[in-house]
Amino acid sequence: MKMTSLFCLPLMMAFSSFAQNYSWDNLPTAQLPVFKKDTFNIVAYGAVEGGKKLNTTSINNAINTCSAKGGGVVLIPKGEWLTGPVVLKSNVNLHLNSGAVLQFTDDKKQYQLVQGDFEGHTSPRNESPVFGKDLTNVAITGEGIIDGHGEAWRPMHKGKTTPSEWESLVASGGVLSEDKKTWYPSESFAIGATTKDVESSNPGFNLNAYERMKDFFRPNLVVLNNCKKVLLQNTTFRNSPAWCLHLILCTELTVSGVKVNNAWNAQNGDAIDVESCKDVVVENSTFNAGDDGICVKSGKNEEGRKRGVPTENMVVRNCVVYRAHGGFVIGSEMSGGAKNIYVYNCRFVGTDIGLRFKTTRGRGGVVENIFIKDLSMKDIVREAILFDMYYGVKGKKKEALPVTEATPQFKNFYVSNINCDGAEKAIVIRGLPEMSIKGIHLSDVTLNARKGVEIIEAEAISLTNVTVISEETNPLIHVDNGINVTLNNFKFAANPVLLLGIEGSKSSGIKLVKTDTATVGKVAYFSNGTSEQALIISK
Repeated sequence: MKMTSLFCLPLMMAFSSFAQNYSWDNLPTAQLPVFKKDTFNIVAYGAVEGGKKLNTTSINNAINTCSAKGGGVVLIPKGEWLTGPVVLKSNVNLHLNSGAVLQFTDDKKQYQLVQGDFEGHTSPRNESPVFGKDLTNVAITGEGIIDGHGEAWRPMHKGKTTPSEWESLVASGGVLSEDKKTWYPSESFAIGATTKDVESSNPGFNLNAYERMKDFFRPNLVVLNNCKKVLLQNTTFRNSPAWCLHLILCTELTVSGVKVNNAWNAQNGDAIDVESCKDVVVENSTFNAGDDGICVKSGKNEEGRKRGVPTENMVVRNCVVYRAHGGFVIGSEMSGGAKNIYVYNCRFVGTDIGLRFKTTRGRGGVVENIFIKDLSMKDIVREAILFDMYYGVKGKKKEALPVTEATPQFKNFYVSNINCDGAEKAIVIRGLPEMSIKGIHLSDVTLNARKGVEIIEAEAISLTNVTVISEETNPLIHVDNGINVTLNNFKFAANPVLLLGIEGSKSSGIKLVKTDTATVGKVAYFSNGTSEQALIISK
């Protein structure tokens, strides 16, 4: 049975046929798993609560028996249950009662080194605390807590701790980096951290070669790979060693009512990463992350392009991200592409960036048909809305390079009814000289930010009924090699010294429509090869 939308919402705009017949009245859905009512209590398989006995065998025996008998519920009762890696099976609903804590051990010997996936490519990893592969009908439900004991795995930068926290870390053991600014949890971790290109591995590598640096390959807390009919519901996931929820190559995936709590300084502490998945619903959930919040991925560079599986047909609704590098994020590992994604009724509070879309040369892949509306943001540290095709690049090269399969593309984004109360910069759209960002349409947007708008190497951009309340207004909007950029009924609170700074020989078709410029010091300044004919002003 298909899940139905919580809301019947009016159509935002008339989308063209590329949206595969989806609209705000007909959103993608995800089929829910169905389970037998039989219950397998882990206590019946020898599990002992209290946080002292390791219950790995008991819990996995309960899961295996449940699956072998046609499925049902594996029950984690109230109490603290210490365990090593748990492997899920088809037709199993792992249910944590309220008051239950599934506490994963900090004894790293319990986690074997395996071939896994991390940041878009095949890599050595320690076993994930919760893992499932090639499953059908699988769930983690209930109001209990899954704790990954991540502090035993993660490094820590001195600048991300208080003096007393740093002193405690150093006193606890571990190893300091050569410059004494990074704490590693073990010598094994330090070897991996200081080995060049240690994670640039290919499928078929020899795991034995990585044993001496085993601790470096931190596991993601929950990994479900190539599973169908997946449900994560109402559970709290916290303290992950690396990413928290990693859903890869799954179909019919529902994440509803979950909570993710990672420390703000948890390195690679993403809340949820949906990678190369199809038919996805993420709803009614709350995220605190040490890295990106709700993140869409599809593999990295050549390996991701070879897999060639986009994340598609996805809905994100009624979610709150309190802390993260980005509230809703696509990339930067998006080499398989992403399309037909809908985000609405979400709130981001205190995230580094609000809407964050990132890629770089070498990725390839196409991100397209992204529909976003009804978002509120507050106290955003950097950009409220960011499109960046130079992610991770220092010194942005302005010369065009040849277009190849490794050239990424962003196109056809529709963003409406957005409000941001506080950010460093309102909007940044930054494409590549050889590949403009195309078709970014913002409407009914109000952004209160210290700095205004940057549009660089972009084409077919429209800002309609957009208000930018900014302190720095010289210029308020910077356009560099922008083609067919339309500002329709653009509004501002302060009186800008300069409304538009336009540069670049490619800049053309810049349209200022129905915009009151009576209080503007200077409407436009042209530089670096831009003709004054690039700007068209109409009432």
